[in-house]
Amino acid sequence: MTARSSATTQPATDEAGHTGEEAVLDVGPVAHGGHCVARHEGRVVFVRHAIPGEKVRVRLTDAADGAKFWRADVIEVLEASPDRVEHFWHVADSPRAWGHGHPPVGGAEFGHVTLARQRSLKAEVVAEQLTRLAGFEQLPSAWTGEVEAVGEKDDGGSGLGWRTRASFSVTPGGRLGMHAHRSNHIVAVREMPLASEAINALRLWDLDLQGIERVEVAAPANGSRPLVLLAPAPGTKDKRLRAIAAALSAEASVAAFDPLTSTVTQLRGRTWVQESAAGHEYRVTGEGFWQIHRDAPGTLVGAVTQFLAEGDFLHPGAVVADLYAGAGLFTAVLADAVGGTGSVLSVEGAPGASRDARKNLHSAPRVEVVQGRVERVLRQQPRNFDALVLDPPRAGAGKAVVGQLVASQPRAIAYVSCDPASFARDLGYFRRSGWGLVGLRAFDLYPHTHHLETVALLTPAP
Repeated sequence: MTARSSATTQPATDEAGHTGEEAVLDVGPVAHGGHCVARHEGRVVFVRHAIPGEKVRVRLTDAADGAKFWRADVIEVLEASPDRVEHFWHVADSPRAWGHGHPPVGGAEFGHVTLARQRSLKAEVVAEQLTRLAGFEQLPSAWTGEVEAVGEKDDGGSGLGWRTRASFSVTPGGRLGMHAHRSNHIVAVREMPLASEAINALRLWDLDLQGIERVEVAAPANGSRPLVLLAPAPGTKDKRLRAIAAALSAEASVAAFDPLTSTVTQLRGRTWVQESAAGHEYRVTGEGFWQIHRDAPGTLVGAVTQFLAEGDFLHPGAVVADLYAGAGLFTAVLADAVGGTGSVLSVEGAPGASRDARKNLHSAPRVEVVQGRVERVLRQQPRNFDALVLDPPRAGAGKAVVGQLVASQPRAIAYVSCDPASFARDLGYFRRSGWGLVGLRAFDLYPHTHHLETVALLTPAP
């Protein structure tokens, strides 16, 4: 159920030029996307920075007359939940940020909630998606209802310092910044508490970044050399890029990159990082994908291989595929499991990531690395698989790919997802094709955000 507002709105304008209204709302249940649901004058309002059961004053950030729903940020807590804590990051704390005349930065929208409550909220979202999108009338027994903590021994239970990758914008004045949620407004930052010590030690906020539009940083959890990628604004000269590179810590490699073409140009050091996971070393170039939580690669590999091995779908001699394989995180471990008599097909659409996979897997002769769209490769190279590992981007696999996977008749599919909505939608497609959910685990790989990761085991109905 949703709750109705208990006061009328009043106009307000902030220093960044945002014009909106304020309202007092009683906050209802959590929703996918980091919001809670409330109602104002009969209209649904998705509220960020609240906790179910609270009474809050909000600023309506997206409230067009013809919109099906509105969006709002909390600017004052009138009746607080017992699960509310002081936000660890001032620029991401909504009441504090709006009190200074600007919206909060994105990326820590659950920072005002205890970690235990964060995980229970995420579990509620998973359950809601399973019933609404996957079509379960009752929650499946395969789902334990728990979102598992990851890395608590390393962070002391704070949920901080886990990011090995971070993305920043640049303010008009050339300072390191981050975008506010659903806004073009950039807020200058002088810390990133969710990022690893290696990223914060670079002190990017001390640099003059004029001429740069975006900064990407990768600092591997194994302590190897970090990489800073600079996306230049149109017309920025090479001399300017090299001056910024020279001002950066000598401990980091620096490269320029074009987000549109994924072209990476060396400025200092190498254009890739060396990652480690599950007994393997991986080269990951430039903006190539890698799990951002320091413990995510080992956690996800462990969950996938456990599901497949317990069902006897992964063993010496097995024929398996790693779809949306990236640099080959799962592929290398699958190759170990199938041994010299088995085979692994590794499919990745991004040319750069596929090149990385070839380098990372060159010593595994039973691995075939193919660059291309998953649906095209499966159509052109049909074969019988014992198991598939499916790790698609946030948008999920989609109906067409699910249909092809079902048609290839594997014995099992391990589905890794970073979005409970697209996962539940795809799970619905599998269920309508006669497949069942055998196992499901959820991991809190993104503390203080609304994101989580799930690993599921799917098998065809007997």
